[in-house]
Amino acid sequence: MPDGIRAYLMTDVDGELSTFPLAAYCFMTGFIDAVSFSAVFIWCAFQTGNTVQLSLALARLFEGPAGHHDGSFHIADKQALTSLFTFLFGAFLGRIGDRIGPRTRGWLALGTFVQALFTMGAAIALWKTGQGSVAESRGDPAWSSAGTYACLGLMSASMGLQGIMGKRVNTQFATTIVLTTVWCELMADPKLFLMRRRVISRDHKVIAVAALFVGGFASRAILQSIGSPAALGIGTGLRVLIAASWLFVPGKAAGAGKK
Repeated sequence: MPDGIRAYLMTDVDGELSTFPLAAYCFMTGFIDAVSFSAVFIWCAFQTGNTVQLSLALARLFEGPAGHHDGSFHIADKQALTSLFTFLFGAFLGRIGDRIGPRTRGWLALGTFVQALFTMGAAIALWKTGQGSVAESRGDPAWSSAGTYACLGLMSASMGLQGIMGKRVNTQFATTIVLTTVWCELMADPKLFLMRRRVISRDHKVIAVAALFVGGFASRAILQSIGSPAALGIGTGLRVLIAASWLFVPGKAAGAGKK
């Protein structure tokens, strides 16, 4: 690889000028979560709920009167466990970026492309199962076959990798997947109602929330029209575009001169 290209790829991006790809990450959080929640009521990105669900599954082993003891591991619990473990696997893969440079253009583009591969794998796995896209109720999930576990796992892995990459950029977008903290920090921002000028600490949080909301809305509209496999296929294409966009984010030196 020519030294000039290598130097360009190994340059750290300016976090304050990374608004587009980070907002796109938030969009993808809503997009992917809408697919999984519509089918099995599991969040691929929001692992707090899955963790609590597993704690409740464990509690069932010790509760109930004699003769009414429920010691089974429900399908929803298995799906939550799959999502949690594969999410952690994806997040662990993000540690590769610590060796390359977690804020370099090269790693951010490569890592996002890996997210696209995970999403593509999920689309193929789900398409092969031929199962539905929208569950009628929590007791009747649309996904239950082995292939759908692979789909759920690959989707969750993509979100885990995205989360650690977003966190390493260290901006107001936080992890780009968990917005509870973003909501709290937005409400506590002392410049929340300052309307006459740009406030990055506030504006980027608003963008993150809005992007996730739009992502969820768009995903649900798409999957209801053409199904979840096609929606994930579109998500794959979007991730590839996000990967390419990282290559055009200005470096820190360029960004510093604009402050």
